[in-house]
Amino acid sequence: MKTVLVVEDGHAEQQLISSLLLRSGFDVILQGNAEDAWQWLSNHTPPNLIVLDVIMPGQSGLDLCRTIRNQNELKHIPIIFCTSKDQEFDKFWALRQGGNAYLTKPFAPKQLLDTVYQHVN
Repeated sequence: MKTVLVVEDGHAEQQLISSLLLRSGFDVILQGNAEDAWQWLSNHTPPNLIVLDVIMPGQSGLDLCRTIRNQNELKHIPIIFCTSKDQEFDKFWALRQGGNAYLTKPFAPKQLLDTVYQHVN
């Protein structure tokens, strides 16, 4: 079974994303901020994919993405940014930092799942 790490500070968004992924057969790990996600990544088998918010308390999702991309054992993990930042420059910058895909909230469930399947296989 494939594991997806969801890093999202909004409880409602966490529940929505996690329920979609669980119903689709994924194992889901939830973390509410970048620091906790980094701690988890440092102590567990790497996930198959990360769904990452950009704006969170403390370290941003962009910071976490850069940290992941600088680690040999983690840099291969696909990262899907899922954020309310909807400007073209935001998308450009997130992908430039190492993201593989960029979804804007609110997103359609099918859009999220299609993007996950595209990058997890």
